[in-house]
Amino acid sequence: MEALPMSTSPLDWSDRYAPTLDDFEALASKALAELPEPFKSLAADVTCSVAEFAEDDILAHFGMESPFELMGLFTGIGLTEDGAVPQTGQMPNTVFLYRRAILDYWAENDDNTLGEVVTHVLIHELGHHFGFSDEDMEEIEARADD
Repeated sequence: MEALPMSTSPLDWSDRYAPTLDDFEALASKALAELPEPFKSLAADVTCSVAEFAEDDILAHFGMESPFELMGLFTGIGLTEDGAVPQTGQMPNTVFLYRRAILDYWAENDDNTLGEVVTHVLIHELGHHFGFSDEDMEEIEARADD
């Protein structure tokens, strides 16, 4: 039996690179595009931004010591908190995805693809846009796993 050339070996990582911020944006865009209705329409005004890590002041706000602790963040005013007419000067609702924290989680947990992890974090943060707390979403996920 002939050996595979090194370039096709699954152990040869010499020509592979970590996904870039642009790659993460593409994964997030795909996840947003695949949201079912009515969630897709209700999240249409939410922007998605990708950064390497959360800023230090954000980590301090949540009492986190390591930037690897936060994979995503929703900022803005959720649908359940917003008035009938948005206030002028209001910044758009935004979901931030933190590339390095997500990559670290993905590398340590082999039960999901990178696309699945990005989608999970994005949907979790969109849950805040829809008015769910972290506790609400943990309960929903636990019921879905049963």
